[in-house]
Amino acid sequence: MSDIRLLAPAPGWAIDADVVVVGSGVAGLTTALRCAAGGARVTVVTKARLDDGSTRWAQGGIAAALGDGDTPAQHLDDTLVAGAGVCDEGAVRLLVTEGPDAVRRLIASGARFDTSESDGEILLTREGGHHRSRIVHAGGDATGAEVSRALVEAVRTAGIETVENALVLDLLTDADGRTAGVTLHVMGEGRRDGVGAVRAPAVVLATGGMGQVFSATTNPAVSTGDGVALALRAGAEVSDLEFVQFHPTVLWLGPQAEGQQPLVSEAVRGEGAHLVDADGVRFMLGQHELAELAPRDIVAKAITRRMQEHGTDHMYLDARHFGAEMWARRFPTILAACRANGIDPVTEPIPVAPAAHYASGGVRTDLRGRTTVPGLYACGEVACTGVHGANRLASNSLLEGLVFAERIADDVLTRERPAPGAPVLPEPSRAPLLEHGARYEIQRVMTAGAGVLRSAESLAGAAAALERVHTRAVEDLARDEKTAEPCVETWEATNLSLVARVLVAAAARREETRGCHWREDHPERDDAAWARHLVVTLAPDGTPAVRTTPSTDFPPVETPEHSA
Repeated sequence: MSDIRLLAPAPGWAIDADVVVVGSGVAGLTTALRCAAGGARVTVVTKARLDDGSTRWAQGGIAAALGDGDTPAQHLDDTLVAGAGVCDEGAVRLLVTEGPDAVRRLIASGARFDTSESDGEILLTREGGHHRSRIVHAGGDATGAEVSRALVEAVRTAGIETVENALVLDLLTDADGRTAGVTLHVMGEGRRDGVGAVRAPAVVLATGGMGQVFSATTNPAVSTGDGVALALRAGAEVSDLEFVQFHPTVLWLGPQAEGQQPLVSEAVRGEGAHLVDADGVRFMLGQHELAELAPRDIVAKAITRRMQEHGTDHMYLDARHFGAEMWARRFPTILAACRANGIDPVTEPIPVAPAAHYASGGVRTDLRGRTTVPGLYACGEVACTGVHGANRLASNSLLEGLVFAERIADDVLTRERPAPGAPVLPEPSRAPLLEHGARYEIQRVMTAGAGVLRSAESLAGAAAALERVHTRAVEDLARDEKTAEPCVETWEATNLSLVARVLVAAAARREETRGCHWREDHPERDDAAWARHLVVTLAPDGTPAVRTTPSTDFPPVETPEHSA
């Protein structure tokens, strides 16, 4: 366990559970439901309301080999190609094999997907990188909202204890280093107000992504990398953090737009929309055999190159040929978002540009979701299972959340582990907190130096700028014993700072272009040197310590508990 923690008051209240799940997206709620069904006392902690996680923003759908003629083997092939040579093949095989039944169980739990009016069969569509139509969807382009609705309803029906409006702070451990719960801050919940603790021998991180580390992202405002930061401070390993997927088609709202931006789902291209420049030229033709349906990294790079060539900051997605009826039926959410911003996709092309979308890396786990800290699990976007490699295949994210949540629950319910001792409350932290305004400084630094285009020069500049932000806070604390006031905004800014510094360190180490990591100074993929993973931990002084694995296979998770 690292001595680096968030500065916070001592817990003023505590509750007990068998397992605490941090996050209320598909990964967290599926884990909670499976654990509760097995008889475990479960507490779900979520940063906003129960239905405010990243899952509900997912538009496209869930990928699974459910259609006639499709097979898990074909899904595996598409995933490996998208992952650009660094997927853990065993993890992918597990995902695509167990995925179809996991989707069927989701349907059985109450999720309603779009079906054919003629025969009632589930409708399947295609997205980038898929050679088959295998994406189930709901409400046309509101799949995440339907999945979230179904799972939230199931959690409430099951009577699972929930703590909403709660920011998780740090991991609690016992004297032997075993997980003993989490500390958290609850915003205005009566007796559960301020800093408290949930004591549990198993903690599941399902906190979602870290898209807010960049200026423009499809992620909600709560996606500040809290789970990755907590895991790093707890001594866990993170992996492949340099592989941040930038979604190619995000609604362009102007050069000053920051924060969460509206996504224009890949499914729009799956239904036949074309990417064009200002002259109406389809520039993806000849770039890849799948043209607009190439894997996301290829499309994002092609858009960025075209923008550079034309000296502009966006391209266009042309789906005028869909007509008004299809837009209203198939993509009502996107249609509404466009019109709310003064664009009518029925009559004009949609301005689009890449924006930060998904973290393919995260807290390193094994195939049961176990991290390198005994009793700590991770699932969903916060985790790195090895499934996504260097570039997540479209619509594999919700599937990963379903499959690995079920595997975590099975491990929690069946594993015999010694009960943890009493949580050891650490001494007050001496690490400074960053002011709230540092968040925006970090976002601008990351967008400029570690965005779609990267180089040794840009990454060195980003690293230096991030270090200045951090050093400024350290020096203020050393000079006059002052630091930012502990609160949600300063905790989030401090988490973003840590995640950003680790991401930049990994991106600087990987001297090649692979998947969604694009180095202008190393434009080629280098399998001889880099067909492997980067694993990062925090050194005692809080700096990132980066090492490489010997192959594309993840090394086993080794802790005294896991080897017992």
